[in-house]
Amino acid sequence: MLTFTKKRGSAGFVGLSALCLIAAAAMATPAAAASTHGTGHTAGSRPTPNPYSPQANGHGYRHGAFASRDTNSKMHAWANANVAATGPQTLSYGGGVDGIGVTSGTPKVYLVFWGTQWGSSSTDGNGNLAFSSDTAGGAGKLQQMFKGLGTNNELWSGVMTQYCDGSLVASGATSCPSGAPHVGYPTGGNLAGVWYDSSAAEPAAATGAQLGTEAVKAAGHFGNTTAASNRYTQYVVLSAKGLNPDNYKTGGFCAWHDWNGDVGVTSSYGDIAFTNMPYVMDQGTSCGQNFVNSGAAGTTDGYTMVEGHEYSETITDQNPAGGWTNHTGGSYNGQENADECAWISPGSAGGAGNIAMATGSFAEQATWSNDTNRCDLTHAIVGGSTGNTVTVTNPGSRTGTVGTATSLQISASDSASGQTLTYSATGLPAGLSINSSTGLISGTPTTANAYTVTAKATDTTGASGSATFTWTISSSGGGCTGQLVKNPGFESGTASWTSSAGVIGVNGPSEPARSGSYDAWMDGYGSSHTDTISQSVTIPAGCAATLTYYVHIDTAETTTTAAYDTMTVKAGSTVLQTVSNLNAASGYQAKTVNLSAYAGQTVTLTWTGTEDGSLQTSFVVDDTAVNLS
Repeated sequence: MLTFTKKRGSAGFVGLSALCLIAAAAMATPAAAASTHGTGHTAGSRPTPNPYSPQANGHGYRHGAFASRDTNSKMHAWANANVAATGPQTLSYGGGVDGIGVTSGTPKVYLVFWGTQWGSSSTDGNGNLAFSSDTAGGAGKLQQMFKGLGTNNELWSGVMTQYCDGSLVASGATSCPSGAPHVGYPTGGNLAGVWYDSSAAEPAAATGAQLGTEAVKAAGHFGNTTAASNRYTQYVVLSAKGLNPDNYKTGGFCAWHDWNGDVGVTSSYGDIAFTNMPYVMDQGTSCGQNFVNSGAAGTTDGYTMVEGHEYSETITDQNPAGGWTNHTGGSYNGQENADECAWISPGSAGGAGNIAMATGSFAEQATWSNDTNRCDLTHAIVGGSTGNTVTVTNPGSRTGTVGTATSLQISASDSASGQTLTYSATGLPAGLSINSSTGLISGTPTTANAYTVTAKATDTTGASGSATFTWTISSSGGGCTGQLVKNPGFESGTASWTSSAGVIGVNGPSEPARSGSYDAWMDGYGSSHTDTISQSVTIPAGCAATLTYYVHIDTAETTTTAAYDTMTVKAGSTVLQTVSNLNAASGYQAKTVNLSAYAGQTVTLTWTGTEDGSLQTSFVVDDTAVNLS
């Protein structure tokens, strides 16, 4: 949902790269600065731990330690003063530990409610274990979450499926070779068992070794007494209200995950992956309460977000750090997929949000995606099989001209409902490319030739379909064909456009583009302001012409009757179309204007966004075109 309510000029309203960097820099074990106030480190210098990191001072077993929001702020401030302001976030494969890198099979999760402090137990209306001391209802919430993963076509789990392990994956690899086994998708839920271990009280501040011992004990309880039975399995050791496992309340973190060997605990059942999951509702907003939802609906936001964070890191780095972590040596060094995207506000690019499952809606954070180079809340499933049928509509033979921008929308359908399609194409004319999310082919042809193009669409289960057609590019044009707008999606910045400062490209990732990486973002300041973009086109005599563009409007205005903020589209001085804060909606809206009356003329097309003195409205334009026919 592309809705933003903060004023554009306010602190904290920043783009994807900055948001992921803030969380990453804040939680990293960064490279040492060359001096106290430096911005980098000298060649060959030893990285200096961030002194506020929950893993510092002898706590290296706290893999993926989810720093609390307070600790996150302190780490961020330290990193800004001592670490380079930028750094790559790409994860790479650690080579495996005991032959284990990721959960390259269907994940299984066992919940272990440890200690008599949970109180008396009962069963709730959903058949979940409930406890008298669990005043926030967190136990049932997590059971419902793990029952719901892999249902309702949820694609939060899809982000993790891009990662792999095995003999085909070289240590240091940043992508997966063909044939490598990937993290499994948890179709139909992955809750494998629940146990209330009420044999004794949990220590008030259990150590990492004590938590690991409880995880091994749980493996025996569930009958998982072989290495094979624990290969794709994780145990979540849940502490009751009021307890302080591994001193998390003063340690500046909310949870962590590891495996038994790393905390000095032996196991005769093979390697045991486990999570230290405190009752984070005790820490309130510091560990995520109401981070996504307000009021009572957000009481357990932190519980599902923090456990989701550790779950996603366990399946992508099951025996740390043999799986996928950051090995760049920069400010992200040592981080896992969820660390790099922690505490990004909902509504921001890469921010947290609610994930709808068959068992309810659950607050989750985004996780790092190597193949999209960003923090993603959803992603197409990698791998899998299906009986689905994907059909791509053949657009027929196409023509174009060298130097004249063009576009073509590839359309496809799926026999199964709820699928997300990913598009690709081979044989495209030089200068053209396809947007993998939308299927829009666009660009400016550079080489005359007859091309055979195959456009392909693949759904989230791996089913695909394709269509093959010819696309003939001529060296010189003529007739009423082609698309006239240059740099139609703003991917080349301000090239070919006249615009107000800061409108094109600079802020694209903050108001996500409809396709590509950039857009034109007008207004959004919450004060009297006017922004414009414009470009001149020449429409050949005798040709029909149609202007199309997409606009996303979000607003803080609450009126349903008054157009306080407006965007007009003009041809020369003639107003063609007007939209306002009253047209605000989720996502982009397609707009069409007939320009045939301007045949034989050169006309300047201008978009003008105007705000009044209070309450912001943003007008975001993308994928413009003037098509001839």
